[in-house]
Amino acid sequence: MVSAASVKTIFKKTFSIALIFNSLISIACVAGIIYGYYQAYPYWKPYEPFLINGNIFWLAILAGLINIFPGAAIGRALHTGRFLFHHYVYGFFVLASTTAIVGVYTGLNVISIFFIDSNTVVVNAGRCFFLAGLALFLDDLPDVNRHVERGLNWIKRGAYQIRKTLHIVQFITGIFAFYCALSILLSTFQNSVRWLPNSFVIVSLFITAITSFALEKQGAWLKITRPKTTTSH
Repeated sequence: MVSAASVKTIFKKTFSIALIFNSLISIACVAGIIYGYYQAYPYWKPYEPFLINGNIFWLAILAGLINIFPGAAIGRALHTGRFLFHHYVYGFFVLASTTAIVGVYTGLNVISIFFIDSNTVVVNAGRCFFLAGLALFLDDLPDVNRHVERGLNWIKRGAYQIRKTLHIVQFITGIFAFYCALSILLSTFQNSVRWLPNSFVIVSLFITAITSFALEKQGAWLKITRPKTTTSH
């Protein structure tokens, strides 16, 4: 019989992966918008008159990036054990399968599907599954290899030194993520044809913004600890 503690642990782990997944969706969706913005510059002003400037989307991307580490830290603090394999094995399998399927059915490489405007099932499903696989992979990234773990610890050491700055930036970028989501939402009311494709980025950015505010309130970046220095023999 599964105990209440085990259910709570699994829920928190799932929640952690969901936060990473949402951050990746925000980053991918916004990256596609920025790509289109620069491709059509200066003729396309995205979501005007609600969005002041398309370059603001870079701050929304930063919000997603800053949320990944504290989101992953929620899951890393738990002891869920393994089910047959580490998470990254499943993540790699999903990534490889999605890459192959997208290539066969669309003739495109899996990265390019994030920079095209398409409503086809294969393309949109490919985006979702690829990001889901990447979320699983990132959640378990330190266990992939000792060299990877050392590299991540090096990054964490640098983040520790600027943790107060990251704490402030997390809140500021969260505001801009919220502003971008609101701008797209108001623009979509004027152009209902774009409702379905825009809904993904609207919901994702709103969640990213709320996550930024919640993590900032909890002082997630302020609680980061300096990783122990390991010596190789």
